Amino acid sequence: MQKSSTCSFMYGELTDKKTIEKVRQTFDNYESNCFEVLLYKKNRTPVWFYMQIAPIRNEHEKVVLFLCTFKDITLFKQPIEDDSTKGWTKFARLTRALTNSRSVLQQLTPMNKTEVVHKHSRLAEVLQLGSDILPQYKQEAPKTPPHIILHYCAFKTTWDWVILILTFYTAIMVPYNVSFKTKQNNIAWLVLDSVVDVIFLVDIVLNFHTTFVGPGGEVISDPKLIRMNYLKTWFVIDLLSCLPYDIINAFENVDEGISSLFSSLKVVRLLRLGRVARKLDHYLEYGAAVLVLLVCVFGLVAHWLACIWYSIGDYEVIDEVTNTIQIDSWLYQLALSIGTPYRYNTSAGIWEGGPSKDSLYVSSLYFTMTSLTTIGFGNIAPTTDVEKMFSVAMMMVGSLLYATIFGNVTTIFQQMYANTNRYHEMLNNVRDFLKLYQVPKGLSERVMDYIVSTWSMSKGIDTEKVLSICPKDMRADICVHLNRKVFNEHPAFRLASDGCLRALAVEFQTIHCAPGDLIYHAGESVDALCFVVSGSLEVIQDDEVVAILGKGDVFGDIFWKETTLAHACANVRALTYCDLHIIKREALLKVLDFYTAFANSFSRNLTLTCNLRKRGCFSMANVLG
Repeated sequence: MQKSSTCSFMYGELTDKKTIEKVRQTFDNYESNCFEVLLYKKNRTPVWFYMQIAPIRNEHEKVVLFLCTFKDITLFKQPIEDDSTKGWTKFARLTRALTNSRSVLQQLTPMNKTEVVHKHSRLAEVLQLGSDILPQYKQEAPKTPPHIILHYCAFKTTWDWVILILTFYTAIMVPYNVSFKTKQNNIAWLVLDSVVDVIFLVDIVLNFHTTFVGPGGEVISDPKLIRMNYLKTWFVIDLLSCLPYDIINAFENVDEGISSLFSSLKVVRLLRLGRVARKLDHYLEYGAAVLVLLVCVFGLVAHWLACIWYSIGDYEVIDEVTNTIQIDSWLYQLALSIGTPYRYNTSAGIWEGGPSKDSLYVSSLYFTMTSLTTIGFGNIAPTTDVEKMFSVAMMMVGSLLYATIFGNVTTIFQQMYANTNRYHEMLNNVRDFLKLYQVPKGLSERVMDYIVSTWSMSKGIDTEKVLSICPKDMRADICVHLNRKVFNEHPAFRLASDGCLRALAVEFQTIHCAPGDLIYHAGESVDALCFVVSGSLEVIQDDEVVAILGKGDVFGDIFWKETTLAHACANVRALTYCDLHIIKREALLKVLDFYTAFANSFSRNLTLTCNLRKRGCFSMANVLG
């Protein structure tokens, strides 16, 4: 998943160029083939490989994977001269190599074509992908034609965010321009909107050359399939929304109603928001991001309703049949209240004056905001039947929107403080328990101190619950990481193989100790080996501190040399907050029995700072006396 199957990263100066081209063509043409190719190790040592390539097809006969098999044939291709063959001829060395690697030659016999095809179908059943979306982990980019763009590459991701921002720009400006009938005579705005249209047009061209994820989870890079998929889905919407309506509006002789109708078609660009909804899913786990998104949605809906509210008032304020002003319109009342009344121009035969467009938009937005939030001061109120009907519809929409958004806000805040609530609930339960059973004050203080310190270290996260979700391999990797300090600091683990370390790591447990906690009482069975990662502990024998343990120390018993459980000969008590990594006796012996080579190294190299089986058996550096 991290490197190309062509092994181009292993090519060198002596790798045959024709073979490289044949390998590339085999992958490009989805063929089965085999090659002898010279590759290089990291230390630049050349190695000959017999390479077999077999495409894996699904039930639709589409290639979803390639199975590549490599056999080392260096001895066959280039016998190595050693001390025992010095002076031999090349033919003699070749004869010896063939004799010693007869099994290799038998493995190199290529499968016939019918066998390969049969294995394809069986492997395809096992390796069939059923995911609807592309996994988010890093993977090698599939081979695509030169003019095809991967839909998850850095360029396309950046481009999608640019389109998203321009979509929001369109969502804000188009309703405003349609409602307020603004001719784009301003050259700067006309140029900006034209640039936006050109970018949307370029986006259409790019979508004809961008891969997509098929129903089986595979990346579709076939140009014909890409074109058909785009034509069936978003092409019509994208085309309607990128036409240059603003340039049409710039001409004075174009009827405003027709130009506004054309401009309103740009609102279909809002449907493109669904295409980037999956991007927002990555941020929905963050409360702050959700809050910002909800506020933006609320503001955008209020903006749309404000544009509609103004359009209703503008349509009703002047009766075009009688050419008279409607004094009950909210626009007429607003004009009177702010001192900019409408005037009739007798020479031109039209009504002039009234509030400015900026004032009208702010007033419309103010009214919709107060209605959506159910405040409604009443200084701007509906008076005509149409205005009242719209207000009723807006209040119905507003109540649903208000309940949805602010209900989610409440949920978000509850989720943000969920851990804090669990923490306080746990503390209250512990306090009630201690009070109910009349636990002594000193012990109660120790219990509360332990709970508070443990929570501050773990942040309320249940490690075992998280690990139980992960598969076995991933769980082992996480456990190796969690116990890395133990493995790196103690020489007893240096010769352990990866498998051995993973087997040990899953058996380790991490415990947190508060000052005063006793890890072992004298006379208890010593059933665990303890590694001190942080903090300080004291070893007490006969009421006397005989040793101080700190970071890097180990205490317990040498289980691998003894057949019986030991009784602790001393008390081990925490002086400070401590983190201990412990492994139980049964788990350790099980690993040592399986990895016998590591068991010998572990027994020789592990030195117990404090052996609780024997009195006075301590490391000299830690003994007090």
